[in-house]
Amino acid sequence: MKQKRNEKRQQLSGFTRIFTYLCLIWALLVSLTPLVWLLLSSFKKDPLARPGFMLPESICLDGYISTFRDLHVMRYFGNSMFISFVSVLISIVMISMSAYVVARLDFKGKGLLSILLYSTMFIPPTALTYPVYNLVNRMQIYDTRSALILIYSCSGIAISFFVIKNYYTNIPKEMEEAARIDGCGYVQTWQRVIFPIARPGIMTAAVLAFLNNWNEYYWASLVIITREKMTVPALLSTFTTAFRTNYNGLFSAMVVIILPPVILYCVFSKFFVEALSGGAVKG
Repeated sequence: MKQKRNEKRQQLSGFTRIFTYLCLIWALLVSLTPLVWLLLSSFKKDPLARPGFMLPESICLDGYISTFRDLHVMRYFGNSMFISFVSVLISIVMISMSAYVVARLDFKGKGLLSILLYSTMFIPPTALTYPVYNLVNRMQIYDTRSALILIYSCSGIAISFFVIKNYYTNIPKEMEEAARIDGCGYVQTWQRVIFPIARPGIMTAAVLAFLNNWNEYYWASLVIITREKMTVPALLSTFTTAFRTNYNGLFSAMVVIILPPVILYCVFSKFFVEALSGGAVKG
């Protein structure tokens, strides 16, 4: 009987493994198909003449050359990098401290505060267009990088708060109590004990916020109108006019724009794994 049960378990585990591999292969194909299509199209002189996955007749690098030489894409890279980095730094410092208070301290209205924060995930950006636009104009920061930094610092708070708060809850309270016995206050406890342990969760939230800010187009096209201050997603609109669309340049610029997020994720992928596993502080 035991031998039959072991055989059934082995068959079930083998079937599960095959099904898992099939799902992973399918997810890989779905993820890579648009990227391969985009890369092939960027090397075609006329992507509409040879659409889809048809190989180019000859390698055309005019789109990449014009992206760096004529559009000065590095200027827009600098704008996006500066705005995204500063906004992420402000939001993560603010959220990591507030999440520590909600996760580790007991006070009245704690549940209501969490509900209000999570409810902001269901508000679409278009519903906030008028109040945010009016606020930016009243602060006299319209068409400035400060406007985007303000908007990005306050957007996506719920997701970052959720990631960091859940990581805080996995840290044993004994470590916090030991720090308090040694004379550390709340700020010193967070700085010297909580932050080093929760770093994978905080870095995960920071990378997610950076990627969201880097790819954001709606607010960047609404708040910034000066070409020299645009971010890289807003730059893509310059390839389309009322009469013509430069598809070769558009696809080439898209390939260049998606490289930094891919490289960033490859560098910080270990933090994602550690954050998803919950760290090694449980128990």
